[in-house]
Amino acid sequence: MTTRTATARYEGFGKEGKGRLDSPSGVLDSTPYSFNTRFGDEKGTNPEELIAAAHAGCFTMALSFALAKAGFSEGTLETTAAVKLEQQGDGFAITHSDLTLKAAVPGISQEQFDALAAGAKANCPVSKLLNAEISLTHTLA
Repeated sequence: MTTRTATARYEGFGKEGKGRLDSPSGVLDSTPYSFNTRFGDEKGTNPEELIAAAHAGCFTMALSFALAKAGFSEGTLETTAAVKLEQQGDGFAITHSDLTLKAAVPGISQEQFDALAAGAKANCPVSKLLNAEISLTHTLA
């Protein structure tokens, strides 16, 4: 079992607040996020962008391993995930993660490729996470 972590810190509240994200690998190192990085054009990231990167990466890796298991060893895969955040009532919800794949796999039939891609979409861990139970443990200082 593998467990990965990331830490979010937010100072101030609402639109005026500013946050930062950190991860032990260093990929996220005081990476800024805020209302303006989420809904405006301020430099930084946002949860939807990070989910899109995770979904694109997970799906592409799952498909790569499925292709290798099927005996294919050459080619390229490039996936873009578009995660949609929509207003629902008084709040917001992530309603879609649309994957767009460009692939080159010499020697594969369209039927076999379609089946492997559908399997990767259904079974990559991030696809499963998007419908997962979410737990919360918290403390108030």
